[in-house]
Amino acid sequence: MNFTRWSARLPGTQRRAAARTDHAAAPERPAETASSVPAARAEQLTDEHAPVPAVDDLPVREVLDRVPALVALVHGPDHRVAYVNDAYVAAFGVRPLGEPTRDALPELDELGLLPLLDQVLRSGRPRTLKSRKAPDGRSYTFTCTPVTEGDDGGVLVFATDVTDHAEAAERLRASERSQRQTAVTLQRSLLPQELEQPDDLRIAATYQPGGTEAAVGGDWYDVITLGGGRTALVIGDVMGRGVRAAAVMGQLRTAVRAYARLDLPPHEILQLLDGLAAEIDANQIATCVYAIHDPNEGRLVYASAGHLPILVRDESGTVLRADEPTGPPLGTGGWMHASGSVPLGPGATAVLYTDGLVERRDEDLDEGIASLERALAGATGTPQVVCDRLVRSAGVTADHYDDVAVLVLQHPARTGPDSELFRNAALELLGGVEAAPRARAFASGVLTSWRFPTELHDLGVLAASELVANSLQHGTPPMRLRLRRTDRRLIVEVTDGDDHLPRRRRAEPADESGRGIAIVATIASTWGSRRTPGGGKAVWCEFLLPNTTA
Repeated sequence: MNFTRWSARLPGTQRRAAARTDHAAAPERPAETASSVPAARAEQLTDEHAPVPAVDDLPVREVLDRVPALVALVHGPDHRVAYVNDAYVAAFGVRPLGEPTRDALPELDELGLLPLLDQVLRSGRPRTLKSRKAPDGRSYTFTCTPVTEGDDGGVLVFATDVTDHAEAAERLRASERSQRQTAVTLQRSLLPQELEQPDDLRIAATYQPGGTEAAVGGDWYDVITLGGGRTALVIGDVMGRGVRAAAVMGQLRTAVRAYARLDLPPHEILQLLDGLAAEIDANQIATCVYAIHDPNEGRLVYASAGHLPILVRDESGTVLRADEPTGPPLGTGGWMHASGSVPLGPGATAVLYTDGLVERRDEDLDEGIASLERALAGATGTPQVVCDRLVRSAGVTADHYDDVAVLVLQHPARTGPDSELFRNAALELLGGVEAAPRARAFASGVLTSWRFPTELHDLGVLAASELVANSLQHGTPPMRLRLRRTDRRLIVEVTDGDDHLPRRRRAEPADESGRGIAIVATIASTWGSRRTPGGGKAVWCEFLLPNTTA
């Protein structure tokens, strides 16, 4: 193989040769006159610098032998080796010339470069293969350039050592993976490790972090038992990515649990969160839905701060979208949130979710919500089964570009012996002080019919008597006594028209009153009070049934 003749065929060589020929054929410029350029100046211009040799005059073989990059020249359809430079020999050893590349340059075969050589030879266009790790342990970027000689063709392989760049990139990727793992660990540690399971609901949830190319977001959820059979459910999404978003999410979740103990209506909880979010970080906002389920009402009362609508599937399979009212996200300030409600009767399923489940880059958000509605309409089974099915139907995988959080709750339709474990009884407290003995008699009869043991029966009657007496003395009509049993506990609740909440206090020996709430707090497992939406208050207490734990 005549390398000199091949080098003349490298791209660009013909253009430079043509330019050199044109320069030689151009007529000489007339001599400068004395009036145009002084003789001394002309002499200086012509004699000071020696002419610089053109690139085409350099010996190509000598240049390629000395460059630090790896160079190989192959020709023909089987890519027979015509030349390898000294750097190539130093990296992979002496290579026989005239042999096919598959045999003579096995390292190129291992790197998958032979199909690329075929492609370059056919198309006549250069191709580049970036940062491939060779058998010598170093990384190279390969550029394959076509060369021609008559009817024959070849490829010039030029490999640049990019080991330092590749190692730096790998260190950067490792650092990013470590930071992402830290954020994921923080995110998961701030989410509930075990969901609370209320007596009247069945609940499941899932959290799926974004893929490796996406930073972890601030999606979160929680289930909070309020007492008196009521349950708070919350889901939110902090705008942003990384550890900062996860940290803000943790602060909001902690605040929600603290505010929930006040047993306020959902819109008042969001008002408190709105101010707190602005204090945590004025530049980072969050969306949130806070909902309360009361089994006595059969409804889900909720308030939304810029979050996606709750979806509820009734027993017949009809899906209702609860999208009103909705206020702006948390942290924006200056907005009065409002509460709404949606039916959640026996056999119904409700879904709370974040935008990662329904938002897609190539479709409108409403289309994603509509797809979720269709998936929920056909979803049956336990809450965990429904949760998994909705995630699969949305196409969420380990490589999903955004975080996904889903919270599914069901109000079971109980029949048969199971329904006997969930009972309700209520009495309107009419008249004055004579209502107290009627309330005691009512409570005793109901608890006897529910076949409670004697000790629990007596404690329940005593609690009902004290709560009714407290309401008669400090409350206003209308008044009601409600008894409720579940498979785990007995709940005694008294409501009246006065919104002044009782508090436990220490009664002095000479006091004739002030001991009712103290007695209830002593004998019951837990007690509490709250204001009711229509004005007034509810005071309740709970007793655990035998063979159950808190």
